[in-house]
Amino acid sequence: MPNIKLFNMKGEAVGEIALSDALFAAEVNKSALHTTVTAYLANQRQGTQSALTRSEVSGGGKKPWRQKGTGRARQGSIRSPQWTHGGIVFAPKPRDYGFKVNKKIRLAAIKSALTEKVNANSIYVIDDIAVAEYKTKTVVEMLKALGVNGKAIIVTAAADEKVVRSAKNIAGVVTSTATSLNTYELLNHEALVISKDAVAKLEEVYA
Repeated sequence: MPNIKLFNMKGEAVGEIALSDALFAAEVNKSALHTTVTAYLANQRQGTQSALTRSEVSGGGKKPWRQKGTGRARQGSIRSPQWTHGGIVFAPKPRDYGFKVNKKIRLAAIKSALTEKVNANSIYVIDDIAVAEYKTKTVVEMLKALGVNGKAIIVTAAADEKVVRSAKNIAGVVTSTATSLNTYELLNHEALVISKDAVAKLEEVYA
């Protein structure tokens, strides 16, 4: 069971916290990570692109010139793909790129991502993440005190509007709740800043 330091929002170590082996010391499953991230990105695609095929563009009912004797290449319609304003070959149409990932793979991916954060020493557990008022400066100072300089994800046990709005204007920083945490966000951010309550919630839900 990995033990890591417990910090307050001032960056001071106030104790230690034991993390669940099932969640924070699991076997890293790279295949599950790849599948889950690919599915997440595919589900973000709008799939609204559309173009017209030769059967959908206007005109082209008449053969532009006779088949033989003109010296020109034979043509059947001015709406063939090689003509200006002609149809598009294999035109893209609206489609859904998303696909589902089964629960076991999603669970293995979450465990793998959290384990990698522990192995990289890039997880910071805070005794309580609380913002008294809507103030970006409070979150900036917390991250600075922890020594977090790159991209970071801040995780709380439940949705906290003050924390969300205070962190919203900080470049590279996103917020999430323990129950809506996803593999892509974990891997896409260098540091995981998580409250003690959120750790307990994660272990309750996933471990």
